[in-house]
Amino acid sequence: MKRIFMLLSLSALLFHTGCESKKEAKEEETEFLVTSPLQKDTLITKEYVGQVHAISHIEVRALEKGYLQKIFVDEGQLVKKGQLMFQIMPTMYQAELQKAQAEASFAQIEYQNTKKLASSNIVSPNELAMAQAKLNKAKAEVSLARVHLGFTQIRAPFDGIMDHFEVRLGSLVDEGELMTTLSDNSQMWVYFNVPETEYLDYKTTQQSNNIKHVKLVMANQQVFDYPGIVETIEADFNNETGNIAFRATFPNPKGLLRHGSTGNVRMEVPMTNALLIPQKTTFEVLDKKYVYVLDKHNVLHSREITVAAELPHLYVVQKGLAVGDKILLEGLRLVKENEKIHSKFVEPGKVMSQLELYAE
Repeated sequence: MKRIFMLLSLSALLFHTGCESKKEAKEEETEFLVTSPLQKDTLITKEYVGQVHAISHIEVRALEKGYLQKIFVDEGQLVKKGQLMFQIMPTMYQAELQKAQAEASFAQIEYQNTKKLASSNIVSPNELAMAQAKLNKAKAEVSLARVHLGFTQIRAPFDGIMDHFEVRLGSLVDEGELMTTLSDNSQMWVYFNVPETEYLDYKTTQQSNNIKHVKLVMANQQVFDYPGIVETIEADFNNETGNIAFRATFPNPKGLLRHGSTGNVRMEVPMTNALLIPQKTTFEVLDKKYVYVLDKHNVLHSREITVAAELPHLYVVQKGLAVGDKILLEGLRLVKENEKIHSKFVEPGKVMSQLELYAE
């Protein structure tokens, strides 16, 4: 019996020792890495809603009244400068030109006769001057009639793409009536609005001789092949929105962009003294972002943060953290609120260098 009691005691001792060993091993395994936000100047990518405009986009209007006799182009067609697009019936204007030419011929004959008479002192110099003025007027009428006749042919003022027709073949068009629009899409202007604070950051950090490149995300979420250049900023802020309009120019050699389309402009905006943290230090609850902050007693507390911008693998923190705060770097799913942990601090610079891409 005594032997049995000793065996039971020994077993209990071994079991207790084993539990203590496992407990100690578990405590050794609960050493978590913590770090702090890194404060530095960086560039963040902002997106702004943009409106695409052709640099040359005009209304094509009739310059003379008449029936639309011919249409030489089609909607959506690429036309060349000087190409004939529309023909208004020229019959009446041809007759007006012939009439003006006949009157000019008559005035020319009358002038020649008066000139001969003046050289013989049969008529006064004033009569000769009047004949000369009448001839000049007749010639001007010929030029004017020729211009009116030319206006019956509507030609492309530049290379561009035709829009839909506002009139149809055989329609009676009035002087000044809209017939179509024409767009030169070889280069495009994209207008986008920037808040005042970001405008000030842009102006204070942008060198006057530096070119600012931007990208355009099209409506299908694809990035346009060619970068644009910010060329102008409008003079005034919009009092209602507090924004100011930027204009970027994009080359469009393939004609993919069209007048009136939309997209988002991506522009790198400088941010001074930004607080950067790895994205993996955060977790979400009901669409809000949180981090675990370690207090001086090594106890974890969740804290909500506001993200100002997102970089590859990084967040720029706008509110919720300070430079010296210690945040949990890894093992977020292994801990809970108000839990005391063993921690090992890792310098923020070392953490950032281990990421695939970090802010520069």
